[in-house]
Parts: sequence; structure tokens; C-alpha cells
Amino acid sequence: MDFRDVVFLAVAENLSFSKAAAELFISQPAVTKHIKELEAKLKVALFERHGNKVFLTESGNLSFNSLKEIKSRYDDFEYKLSRLNDAYKGNLRIGASPTVSQYLIPPVIAAFHKRYPKIKLFLNCGNSFEIEEKLMQNTIDIALVENKTSNSNIKYVNFLEEEIIVVTGNTSIYAKNTSLIIPDIQKIPMVLSEKGSGTLDVIQKCLNDCKIDTEKLNIIMHLGSTEAIKSFLTNFDGIALVSEKAVLKELQMKIIKKVHVKNLDIIRSFRMAFRQGPVSMTAELFRQFLLNYNYML
Repeated sequence: MDFRDVVFLAVAENLSFSKAAAELFISQPAVTKHIKELEAKLKVALFERHGNKVFLTESGNLSFNSLKEIKSRYDDFEYKLSRLNDAYKGNLRIGASPTVSQYLIPPVIAAFHKRYPKIKLFLNCGNSFEIEEKLMQNTIDIALVENKTSNSNIKYVNFLEEEIIVVTGNTSIYAKNTSLIIPDIQKIPMVLSEKGSGTLDVIQKCLNDCKIDTEKLNIIMHLGSTEAIKSFLTNFDGIALVSEKAVLKELQMKIIKKVHVKNLDIIRSFRMAFRQGPVSMTAELFRQFLLNYNYML
């Protein structure tokens, strides 16, 4: 592909000349120059401005969709050629929810890069809803999510299960409780992850299945990350529901204590998500790698 096409795709995906420049490691004037040259070549306007915002014109939308398809085919072509020499090449854009991106996927990506060093990896982070939106907008190739909802335009593949557990700070008045029953957690002050997160989605569904009205829980606040929840617990007489993988270190150091709740088992599946239709060769390679990865290492 012509580099001007690459620049155009970067501007169109970001709807920003400055972000495209940063992504491509070139100056903003250079981006503007390439876009003007492409518009002159095609004899159409690709973008229009409204205030400080940039939008695609009708011609721009047509060009974007066509060039995305061309790029995808070119990437597959390059990948297939590289396989002939066992030298896998290409790009792979991964989107992951916070729990996956922070606590689960880094060692997997490192191992994948070691095995396929010529495949360039890009990792985007956001809540499960945001990541699925990016997948549908074709700004990522594969999404790694933790929610239980389903989108008919997306196909899902489970790759790992884990437990969401009830925890409290080691100085909390609840740290001495060896066990609770489900009605107890309706009264105890509680902190949960932010609305829109996959973790909260799974928790709410499980509690609803246990006939617990989540609207009547004593929720003190929703926090935007598990790290924030862990810090909050150090001076909080209450409980939180979090990913077990996210608090392994704190449990080992006895900063946080796991509280057993009788008959409450919240098991969730981490899922790979792909747009319906053909999957790129690099995405399929990563799918197979992820399914066969030893998470106990």
C-alpha cells in the first residue's frame, strides 16, 4: 500500500490529524501534506472540519471502507508469504478489558512476541463494552473481554475461567469472619468496579441468579479499577468483589483477606471476541496460541 493510504487510514480511524501523527511517528504537517496529496490524486475531499472536530466525507467513508478491505487482504497476503519461509509477519491489534490487560495478558503477549517476533502487536485497553465497540468499528482485530453479554455481530470463544471472590482489608471488622451467608452481603458496606465493566456485569448477573436485588445492596461507591479498590480496602470496613487473579499478591502478603460466602460461587469465562466473518491470519494465529497457553507458568 502507498504510505499516503496508510496515513489516511490512521487519520480516519482516529478522526484526528495529531493522533495519526503520533501513531505514525511523523509530524502533523507531514500528515496534512499526505492527505492533501491523496485528495488531489483522487480528486475528492476526504475530510471536513466542524470546529475542532474532523469528520469523514461521503467520499472519505467510501475510501476508508475500501482501503481497510485492501489492507486486510494485503496483510493476509504478506502473512501467507511469510509462512512459506516460517517467518510470520504482519500486525495484530488486540483490545482487552482492564483485568485481562493488567493481570492476565502481558505474559501471553510476551510469549507470543518471542515466538513470532516479526508480528507487530498493539494493545488497547478499555471496559468490555468499549472494547467490543472498537471491534465493531474495525479498529482492533481481536477483543479479550470478561462480560457475559453477547452481540449477534460478534463470535465469542472462551479461553480461560476464573473466580470472582469476596475480599476485605486485613484490618477490617469483617476480616475475623470465617464465613458469611448470602443475606449478609446485602447489609455489609460494599465497593464494586465501575459501571460498564465486564466484572460488574458478571457480578450482577450472578447475584440476580441468587435472588439478590442488586439495587438494595449497600454499595458505598463504584471505583474505576481493581487497583483503586485494593487501595480503598486498606481503610474500609466493608467488602469488595474482585477478580481472584487481580489480588493474588495481596492475598499472599495478607494485605487482603478472602471471605467465604456460603453458596456464592461467581465463576466467569474470559472470552476472545471476533467480528462475524473471516478472521485475519494473525488473529487466528493468536487465537490458537491463547487456547494452548499454559497459564500456570
